[in-house]
Amino acid sequence: MDRAQGLGRLPSVVGARVEEGRVVLRAGAGAHGDLDAQYRIGSITKTLTAVLVLQCQQDGLLALEDRVRDHLPEAGYGDARLRDLLAHTAGLQAEPVGDWWERSPGVDVPTLLERNDGSGRVFAAGEAFHYSNLGFALLGEVAARLRGRTWWELVQERLLEPLGMTRTSYHPQVPNAQGYSVGHFTGTLTEEPHADTGAMAPAGQLWSTVDDLARWLDFLATGHPEVLGADALAGMCIPGAPGIDYGLGLRLLDGLVGHTGSMPGFLATAFVDRATRRGVVGFANATTGLVTDQFACDLRDGVDRNDTPLWEPSVSVPPEVAEVLGIWFWGNSAHAVRWHNGRLELRDLNDPEDLGVFTDGAGVHGRAGSWRGTEGYLLGETLQVRRDGSGQAVELECATFRFTRTPYPDAP
Repeated sequence: MDRAQGLGRLPSVVGARVEEGRVVLRAGAGAHGDLDAQYRIGSITKTLTAVLVLQCQQDGLLALEDRVRDHLPEAGYGDARLRDLLAHTAGLQAEPVGDWWERSPGVDVPTLLERNDGSGRVFAAGEAFHYSNLGFALLGEVAARLRGRTWWELVQERLLEPLGMTRTSYHPQVPNAQGYSVGHFTGTLTEEPHADTGAMAPAGQLWSTVDDLARWLDFLATGHPEVLGADALAGMCIPGAPGIDYGLGLRLLDGLVGHTGSMPGFLATAFVDRATRRGVVGFANATTGLVTDQFACDLRDGVDRNDTPLWEPSVSVPPEVAEVLGIWFWGNSAHAVRWHNGRLELRDLNDPEDLGVFTDGAGVHGRAGSWRGTEGYLLGETLQVRRDGSGQAVELECATFRFTRTPYPDAP
């Protein structure tokens, strides 16, 4: 946990191992989270939408070979098969037309269908795996039309209630984590909006907890007589295209099934081994910084790598630091200077392992405009700020290495 939080600069991160629907071990790191709080689960929502569609098939309301037009006659992409939408092989564009749907107030279904008229197709059906959030919005509306209920009503009545998932909701319920994005150079936090995504909700709206997703994972492993049988779930785990680790609304990861998820301010992962009923759940309340696939495998394998200091968000950045943050060039090679745990870091963008760390010494709280190297190749050296006649910082220099805001300013 500490390594994930420190390297990813995550306000909080939570992880758990589950067995037969119960959490057997949970841990967290960071100061902005709660082990029992709701986090936004993003595209893990798609696994619930997929089960609603399979329920419709089970009840004879549709066939997976049906076309979108069979159930949404006014929709674009009317020729797309439901099976292909579930497998992301229908060739639809990734995102709906309009504003960034994950961070904007959502539109209603008629508006979504009108805007997405079928002209944005990027592949022919079956030509390639191409992940499409839009496709799952269409699937959610198909299930809603067939049942005469809203998508969210179906989720509540047909999934959450029979499985006892009382802490999974459309909107956040206290206690819940706040979503953040992290300033790349400053390390400061920006609160992300918790948007109601409207017609796009079947693709990524939901909030949940470690305990509720533990129940959901066990359902994916064993089935439930009031929801969907084990045989139908097994069919969802068959890859939808050769060489692609994706079934019907479920990802396949190193012997596990489940999904990852992201929304502005949140990252999530939930996977289970269907044979052993052992699984993992993980959350973070940051837009980026957690490799959710790797985190799931680390949780499963019990990898414990607590060799990284915890990260603390910056409350403010000293003015003499703020002026040197950003991208600098050594020759033509780009480097990033960022403020991290009260230190300056100089990173080669071509080699993430090439890191120089500088602290105040003769710098921030001493002679303004210089810092002392404490880690890396430039250990012990002094990083100096060079200014032009107006006082603007135009160069960084350390041990004859010169960094400028543009590549090779003195080149022919």
